[in-house]
Amino acid sequence: MKRNRRQNIAFAAALLSLILLLSACSGGSSPGGENGNSSTAAGDKQGTSSQPEERLLTDSLGHEVKVPANPERIIASYLEDHLVALGVKPVAQWSVAQGKTVQNYLQDELKDVPTIPSELPFETVMSFQPDLILMDSAEMVAGDKYEQYSKIAPTYSVGTEQNNDWREELLTVGEVLNKSEEAKKALADYDAKAEEAKKKLQDAIGEKSAAVLWPLGKNTFVVHEKLSSGDVLYRDLGMKVPDVVREISASAVANWNEISSEKLAELDADYIFIVSSAVPMEELLADPIWAGLPAVKNGQIYEFDNESSWLYTGVIANSQMIDDVVESILK
Repeated sequence: MKRNRRQNIAFAAALLSLILLLSACSGGSSPGGENGNSSTAAGDKQGTSSQPEERLLTDSLGHEVKVPANPERIIASYLEDHLVALGVKPVAQWSVAQGKTVQNYLQDELKDVPTIPSELPFETVMSFQPDLILMDSAEMVAGDKYEQYSKIAPTYSVGTEQNNDWREELLTVGEVLNKSEEAKKALADYDAKAEEAKKKLQDAIGEKSAAVLWPLGKNTFVVHEKLSSGDVLYRDLGMKVPDVVREISASAVANWNEISSEKLAELDADYIFIVSSAVPMEELLADPIWAGLPAVKNGQIYEFDNESSWLYTGVIANSQMIDDVVESILK
């Protein structure tokens, strides 16, 4: 499968700066237990089983948060994959480049949802009149930001790291929204799909290596071995990690990390997936370094544009990546 694309470099650069800070998995928050303790704030006054008006939850940063029983106006910037997977539509969705760049792969569900800048300006957040704000990481509420957001609406920090474990994120969001069973089912369905795809690939091609590259202007970035699409390829689908990818990942913390021309020339991946390239494929492959790569020589290089989910993470994003990998390799 090969998809043609043209992406504005300015938008891609803005998106990269956000992707390097957000999403994927390394650290993590835990639902329930020490990071998600919950108790009923408005209980059953007459011994019936009526739904409480709100619950008192403790977020990953130790804040006690009074969460509405059924929040209807949620802002969860960069957590929209989890919301959509749980059948929840936010009141506003993450964007960069003045609302021109959104998570395109979610637009079937979010096309009518207005955008909000990724930095979440207080005035803009307030204008949406949210009844619950979910924050992706501690960085988003650093300094006095938490206090400011909590004055607008109950504010719950899902994780503590720049890159939280997306599985734990999903379960945590499910607990906060009273949708724990739905979250567990979504995760179980995903794991079953990944296992089936892994078996198909291994039966067809055995143990082969792969890499994901993001050409952006004069620089090229490679995905981290354990984050974003790297987590899908290597952990979920069992593909081998090229030595160059493992070497770069060893000291990296971002989802995407620059790969030098020298290291690119050493990339011996059997398969290469190009995502959201700002460089036309014909121009890319005209470069002797690219032309000399084993995957290119064998015609095993596949391109996905910015409509795809390859720069993101979550049940929906990762599920679409699995489809892309299987359809590309087994076509």
